[in-house]
Amino acid sequence: MSEKKKILVVDDEKDILAYLTALFQDNGYETITASNGVEALEKVKSEIPDLVTLDMAMPEQSGVRTYRAMKDDPALKDIPIIVVTGVGEEMETYFTKMKSFGKPAGFMPKPVVPEDLLKMAKNILGD
Repeated sequence: MSEKKKILVVDDEKDILAYLTALFQDNGYETITASNGVEALEKVKSEIPDLVTLDMAMPEQSGVRTYRAMKDDPALKDIPIIVVTGVGEEMETYFTKMKSFGKPAGFMPKPVVPEDLLKMAKNILGD
């Protein structure tokens, strides 16, 4: 059997973090979690996940700053990111205008529809 693909779930809301972690684990993925942008960058560098789900509104370091830091790092820039946000359309417009650091692999509005997020993750990961 092939090695489980690893997903880093980043969200400052503990309930959402637990929910998304369970969703991915129940569907055969290994998960790691971070509750803010600073922790997310540490984990993405040490764990090198296959995919990141990234909340935008977080303390310490916003999702936008975390996204930019990942895309500016040659070792991390190719890791696909799904932006999970309560302001989906505005965030998608923002990323479309900010071409310098590229568009995320996907956008998922909150509240998250589990089937949609899982389908998006599977498509991105080629599962």
